[in-house]
Amino acid sequence: MRISDKTTFDKENVFGIGTANTAYAQYFIGNSYLNPLTKAGECPIFLANVTFEPGCRNNWHIHHAKSGGGQILICTAGEGWYQEEGKEAVSLTPGTVITIPAEVKHWHGAKKDSWFSHIAIEVPGEETSNEWLEEVDDETYASLS
Repeated sequence: MRISDKTTFDKENVFGIGTANTAYAQYFIGNSYLNPLTKAGECPIFLANVTFEPGCRNNWHIHHAKSGGGQILICTAGEGWYQEEGKEAVSLTPGTVITIPAEVKHWHGAKKDSWFSHIAIEVPGEETSNEWLEEVDDETYASLS
């Protein structure tokens, strides 16, 4: 369900919006918010609820790993998009699960008229890192409906 009203979205976003994602703001168009669900170093798997305002999306990026690694997205509220390089964008709604293997160039974010949240799970691996790339251009993003 697309949710453009923040008050309505906050009622659906059961894991909470958290705080402004300022540490990674340079890799996003629009505002995103981060609510860690596990503490780094206390749990071998880091989970966070990531919230995107309408129209917000992250840049193309790759989760690198010598082995293992990657990311899992569990969509929880609102509607968004996920796209791998060279493939059609996938519509994201609550309950959608996306498994992103290491070394796959991709982006994800909210639809232009909906708030969106997903739980991001960093898959453990050896020698993991993230490489942030170019923005998702406005023309490509605007063409999604």
